[in-house]
Amino acid sequence: MTEGLFDAPGARPTVLPFDVEDPRLARAAWSRLAEPGDVVAGALVGQLGPAGALQWLARAARDPVAAARALGSSVPEGQTTGSPARPSAGARLAASVERWAPRLENLDPRRELHVLRRYGGALLTPGDDGWPAALDDLGAAAPFALWVRGRSDVGALAARSVALVGARASTSYGEHVAAGMASGLADRGFTVVSGGAYGIDAAAHRGSVAADGVTIALLAGGVDRFYPQGNHDLLRRIAEDGGAVVSEVPPGSAPFRQRFLARNRIIAALSSATVVVEAAWRSGALSTARRAAELLRPVGAVPGPVTSMASAGCHGLLRDGVATCVTDAAEAAELAGDLGSDAAPVRQGRGDVVDGMDDVGRSLWDALPVRTPAALESVARTAGRTVRETLAGLGRLELDGHAVQEGGGWRRAEPTNR
Repeated sequence: MTEGLFDAPGARPTVLPFDVEDPRLARAAWSRLAEPGDVVAGALVGQLGPAGALQWLARAARDPVAAARALGSSVPEGQTTGSPARPSAGARLAASVERWAPRLENLDPRRELHVLRRYGGALLTPGDDGWPAALDDLGAAAPFALWVRGRSDVGALAARSVALVGARASTSYGEHVAAGMASGLADRGFTVVSGGAYGIDAAAHRGSVAADGVTIALLAGGVDRFYPQGNHDLLRRIAEDGGAVVSEVPPGSAPFRQRFLARNRIIAALSSATVVVEAAWRSGALSTARRAAELLRPVGAVPGPVTSMASAGCHGLLRDGVATCVTDAAEAAELAGDLGSDAAPVRQGRGDVVDGMDDVGRSLWDALPVRTPAALESVARTAGRTVRETLAGLGRLELDGHAVQEGGGWRRAEPTNR
């Protein structure tokens, strides 16, 4: 497939111990070679296919500059600007090869697949029945594969889903809201998606699990080691009780800071909507929300006390018009669900006794004493109405059950539980 793309003198390809023409093994290998969200690797795989790109890299590792030049000359006229082979991207491609090449040493995805099978997991690649097609919206930044523990039909689980994200340094208010919202979403048949971290993420997962709902945890490291350790039992329960624990990096991968940030794009793309429950100004949850907005996914934010720095990021999203105000599960479901069946109910304030009264009725109601009856003339004087207006108005109030004539005077009727 890649013959002629790299013919530099003495550039013998690196020999890999597995079948590089197997597209599943090639994708598993690329998930080890390239860091999450590497658009150069994604574009290369998109152009040559996972197996062809891997074969090309095995040869290119000997001379990255010549390889990039050779690949660039092979691109047909009119190649899309997203290709890493466009002339202006040659240096970028050569630098990427130098970055990937060291990981070719001892590369063998069969080892990681063996570890995954030992944990009862599965590898998902594009085209598999369980692959979430929503991730294709990420383009060249889409993951090469998903390493999954628990249910492998991730695409079906995420078809009706809401991401609940927020700060690790959460408050009791934020955790209470996240757990309650997750429980309510589970009751409505939504999958709750989050990052498995401390704080809001853990509260959201727990709320869904407690309601016997389905939840997906996206990890920044390998699924062989649940991280953080303090959430090990929670993540294990998710994987064993009908949910899924998912990563785009293979077993044995450490959860670096950059991988957490890259992981957020998958949460945003996978979910039908994203709701930020609690986030400070520099919270990683804000990157999830803004990526969701870029992908044209609905974004919601839960307001908090205006004095709380833990909610400052949410308030910023609302002020910037990135997010819609969300206060409960019904409003979160409305963001992600069907316009008809999932619409939040119209909120109505508690009815007041003067609702429906005209100006005369309201003024007389205000003038009526609560206990000791007052004479007609006294009520008229207090209300600023004529005696005739007052008599007619009190008659209407009496018919409606709001006024009582007693001992020659008038007072308010006793309230009833209606």
